[in-house]
Parts: sequence; structure tokens; C-alpha cells
Amino acid sequence: MRLNRLATPISVFVSTLFAAPLAYATNGMNLDAYGALAGGMGGAAYAHDSSNSAIMSNPATLGLKQDNSNNLGIGITLLMPDVSSSHPMTGESASSGNLYLMPSMSFIKRAGNWVFGAGVLAQGGMGTEYGAGSNLFAGGQSMMGTAAPMSGEDIRSEVGVGRLMFPVTYKVTEAISVAAQVDYVWATMDVKMDIDGNTFSQMLQPNATVGSASGSLVNTLGGMIQAGQISNVNYARYEFSDNNDFSGAAKGQGFAGKLGFHFKVSENFMVGATYHTKTYLDDLDATNAKVQMGVVMGGQTMTVPVTGKISVLNFQWPETYGFGVSWKPTNDLMLVSDIKFLRWASAMKDFSMRFTADGAQGNPMAQGLVSGGGTELTSTLHQNWENQTVIMVGGQYMVLPGVALRLGYNYADNPVPNSTLNPLFPAIEKSHYTMGFGWRINQANSLAASLTIAPEVEATNPNTGITSYHSQSVFRANYNYTF
Repeated sequence: MRLNRLATPISVFVSTLFAAPLAYATNGMNLDAYGALAGGMGGAAYAHDSSNSAIMSNPATLGLKQDNSNNLGIGITLLMPDVSSSHPMTGESASSGNLYLMPSMSFIKRAGNWVFGAGVLAQGGMGTEYGAGSNLFAGGQSMMGTAAPMSGEDIRSEVGVGRLMFPVTYKVTEAISVAAQVDYVWATMDVKMDIDGNTFSQMLQPNATVGSASGSLVNTLGGMIQAGQISNVNYARYEFSDNNDFSGAAKGQGFAGKLGFHFKVSENFMVGATYHTKTYLDDLDATNAKVQMGVVMGGQTMTVPVTGKISVLNFQWPETYGFGVSWKPTNDLMLVSDIKFLRWASAMKDFSMRFTADGAQGNPMAQGLVSGGGTELTSTLHQNWENQTVIMVGGQYMVLPGVALRLGYNYADNPVPNSTLNPLFPAIEKSHYTMGFGWRINQANSLAASLTIAPEVEATNPNTGITSYHSQSVFRANYNYTF
């Protein structure tokens, strides 16, 4: 009876871990920190023992663990974003997505000079929830340049990336540790997005700055416009979503790797370095997807929904590398600092989707699109993100034996150019102020918690006039059992 009662919460917890919890952007799409210990010190974790969460930062620091020890870690992260956007004509709209839960679990074992184990954590992500009837997406310009309504339907986006990681660390000497790690990576995505007819028409032009649209569906639509069957296009809508906080309709998987190095220069001064490869993810596929056109035909506005499969093409997490130092000027005080480089420029150059039609929902115009040979649409929105540098500094002070107080600061320049800023993907946060504590209850049990406050920042897209606002707080708690 006890086993049955215990099995249910454990199975729910484990299934939640592997559901790719969704996270909001802090350092671009990356989280500002991994684990409550590093979370209290600005995210710095490359040169000191950041507990089991080192598998997300520098796995070489696992060499600092006690010999012949086993470490079981369980954690929870609560992300509380506050996102809104303001249109110069329609005013401000707030995203309703303001609380996201992300659990984690890990097991690390040290046996002699070798350290190995496994862990699952959420990498990061971004998203918004504007719902149906938002003023922000009420209208735009049609293909012919006139004011036109959008779909009025639900507008949302969610991106989530998770990792199951297998680190192997080797202590070359008492002072030097090296590490290699294989990560199984999965990503999920939801998108419900309207593009006004004017933007869509720009995408049909060669070398358009906004992006591109091509394929047989475009050719068939163009033929209908030339034949006078369609006199205007008000908007194009892309929709794939499962409305689940722990997964997205479009799913992909793949692998990545990490390398780590740690050098204990002295008992009081340590340095570390790490390299994370770019991910090798499959395209993210959603089978229950829809592309919908708002068109004018015979002076009347009508919707043209076409169902099918959408693939998000070549969505990857960027190559990352960084360096860190840890210094203990006294037995009770530790100061840490890391610098991290995220290569967003190659990973987030474009956001591309390929839609393959398989049905037309009984709409005669939609059936005409499909039966006329319009079965594929490839759409690209240029992103042109810039590479990002993240600076992390922090400190820890032992106020009592086994009780530590932590403070830190994390700064990341905004990687998103104003000219491509989309209110559905406002990854513009910069400064993060952190605090936390750690409590070693006894030799076997320890707790840590941290809080990150990211003040509001804003950025305006000069092409649309839309201003995005983003602030955020993050709470982390971790429990570690050593045996």
C-alpha cells in the first residue's frame, strides 16, 4: 500500500521532468543560472563546486566532490515573467503567461578519480500568451496597403528545450580535472501567429528584408489573385499548439556535447573553462497544424483554412563557451566571476517553417488552393540575432557553520535587433540581481534557495512601432542527499 501511494507522485514527477518544461528568456533564450547555488551568485558556476547543477555549466567542477560519494539532487524552478507590448495605435496588451514550473533531478557518483552520473534539467526558452481578441493584433495592412483586420483568434508562442545529460569527469591530478559530456536534447514549440497581408506580400519579393515565402501554395494563391478570384489578402495565420504548459505541438530531438576543465591553483584560488557545442536537433514537427488566409473575394472577407503538417526548420541551441574564477580571501568568504559567450548569430539567423497541406476543412476556397496544386509553403522570418556576452559576479559568506548567504549580479547585452523584434519572442532582458542561501543540515542533507529579480527593459521595433516590455523574477530551490 505504501509503495502504491508513493509510486503515483514519483511517476508524475518523473513524467513531468521529461515533458520539456517551458522557460522564459533571460540571457537571450538561456536561463540566467542553473541550480539554486549558482542562482544566488549571479549564475557563476565555472570555477567552484555548484553541486550537481554543474552538468549544465562546467562538468569538470564535479571533480571537487568528495571521494566515494553519491549525490542525489532534486530541484524546482519557478519562472514568473511579466511581458507586455504596446502598439502606437491600439495601446498596450499584457501577456497572461506569468508562472512556469520547471523540475530537475540528477544523480552523480565519484569513485576514485572518476566522476559520472546523469541528470535532467530545462535549458531555457521563451514565449507569450496574448489570447484571443488582443488589441495588439487587431489589425494591420492588407496586401494592397489598406487597413485590414487580423484573425482575432488566440495569439501565443512557447519554446522549451530540455536536456538529459551524462557527464564523465576525470581527476588528472589532485589539482586538475577534465570532463566530457553527452547531452540528449529535446525541444518543443507552440506558435499561433498572424502576419498581416502587407508583410506577407513583402515576403514574396526577392531579397526582402523581413523574410521570404515560397512554394506551390504561394504559386497557386498568386494564380488566384491574377485570375481575379482573390482581390486582396488581409493576413496569413500559422497555428500549431497543444496548449500544454509542459510540452509543445512541434517536437524535435537530437544531441549536443560539453567539455570542461578545472584547475585548483591553490586551496583559495581556482579557475575553470567550458565549451558547449551547438545542438544537432531534428526539425520540430507538428502534424495537427493549420495555415489560414484572410482574403477578400467578391467584395466579401472570408477565411481560407488549410490543415497539414508544419516543420520548424533547423532550430538549434547555440555554441557556448566561457571562463570563470573562484577566490576565497578568507575561510568564510568566497568571490566568483564568470564570463560566457553565446553564439546566437549562427543559431538564430532565421526562423523558418515548412507547411505541407493535407486538407482544407470543407472550405471551397481552401479546397481550391489544395486541389490546384498548392500543397507546400515555406516561410522565413529573418531574426539576425547578435552574439551575446554574459558577465556573472557573485559572493558567498558563511554566517554560521553550514549556513551561507549569497549575492550576485548577471548582465547580458540584448541579442535581438530592434528591427526584427517580435512581440511574440521578446528575449530582451539584460540585468539580473540575485540573492540566496545554503544550509548544510548535516553531512547527508543540504538545502539551497535563490531569487533572481530582472528589472523591466523595453525595446521598440522601428518598422512596426511596437514596443515590448519584459521583467522577470525566478525562484529556485534544491535539495541534495549525499550518501
